Amino acid sequence: MSFRFETLKVWQIALRLSNETHILVKSFPRDELFSLSSQMKRAADSVVLNIAEGSTGQSKPEFKRFLGIALRSAIEVVACLFISRARKYMQEDVFVTYYKEYELLCKMITKLRSSLP
Repeated sequence: MSFRFETLKVWQIALRLSNETHILVKSFPRDELFSLSSQMKRAADSVVLNIAEGSTGQSKPEFKRFLGIALRSAIEVVACLFISRARKYMQEDVFVTYYKEYELLCKMITKLRSSLP
């Protein structure tokens, strides 16, 4: 049995980015373990979880609402990227790579959301 969200490209990309984000924050200083690292992982996971939850046979307006939450969580990850770069936890090229990936994800979520009546 497969769930609807498994076939959504946006969910697949969100899942990949969530996993990559979890790997990225492992390189952050230990004193960030329960603050920025944790916040960034939770936000990345929230994108995946809200796309999945919203797609489960609920109404289209309800799915749109969950996509809005997913979008805000993705933007939260982007804000965490800026904080991480400012604190010199990542090189500029790593920042740019993740920034572009999350920018694309945000555009995909927005497009899916706007395609729903």
